[in-house]
Amino acid sequence: MEHLEEMMTFARVVELKSFSAAALALGTSKSLVSKQVSTLENSLGVRLLHRTTRRMSLTEIGTAYYEHCARILHEIEAAEATVTQLQAEPRGVLRMTTPMVFAEMHLAPAVQAFSKRYPKVEFDIDATERIVDLVEEGFDLAIRITDHPSPGMVAKKIASVRWVTCASPAYLKRHGTPRVPKDLLQHQCLNNPNVVSMRNGWHYRAGNKEVMVPISGNCRVNNSSVLVQMALAGMGIVLFPTYVVGPLLKSGRLKEILSDNTAQANMSLYATYLPNRYMQPKVRAFIDHLVEYFGPEPEWDKY
Repeated sequence: MEHLEEMMTFARVVELKSFSAAALALGTSKSLVSKQVSTLENSLGVRLLHRTTRRMSLTEIGTAYYEHCARILHEIEAAEATVTQLQAEPRGVLRMTTPMVFAEMHLAPAVQAFSKRYPKVEFDIDATERIVDLVEEGFDLAIRITDHPSPGMVAKKIASVRWVTCASPAYLKRHGTPRVPKDLLQHQCLNNPNVVSMRNGWHYRAGNKEVMVPISGNCRVNNSSVLVQMALAGMGIVLFPTYVVGPLLKSGRLKEILSDNTAQANMSLYATYLPNRYMQPKVRAFIDHLVEYFGPEPEWDKY
């Protein structure tokens, strides 16, 4: 539409019954408003308004033409309002990927609390142990537990992740309690071969000294929940983040050992997403919610 701006100006003039009022509403000058209406009339080859020094009125053609202009103006304003609303209010489908065990143990109540606050957001969650490519698979957000967030991604820290070595009281009663990391060489250690940083051994730090202990055991399982159940059954020692075993340590079903040694790297729980100047409100709101819900001292560390 070649003269859309002039049509909108004309509609404002009629709506406000004044060139001056229209100019004020449009943030321009009265002379420019008058010029735009004249340009529109000349392009149509008709007179739309009767003008005198004291009053203004629509011609018959002007009345019919205004109805169409007003409808177009309304649709444009509605479209702009929709964009503004969508930018301000979280809504739509949030596609998210998250580690399976974290989803099983902690994600549901966090999502429930968010949904009460923002009921127009729907969730599509992929709980998996694999590393998902957000670009190729079309995800908005990934929850990651790592010490090195992926390059090229924006990472917002949600909470620190502490790793602890633990076993059931029954196992420790039968086999004794390791006092230093190298004592693990004499114990059954239950390990997840899919965790790359733990595949060749468990890492510890005492003061400024670091040590990697090559662990051994008769069970290797690529599922954290199964490993926890094995530990509870007294089958061996496990090394897990407190978001997995915190409640079991608090209840006494598992007992922390080697507490004088920091296990693994200083990992954190991150919300990671693609760099985007115009981050969608649903993503921004959910990340802020996760930080508020879990941090700064997560509930799983209170044991």
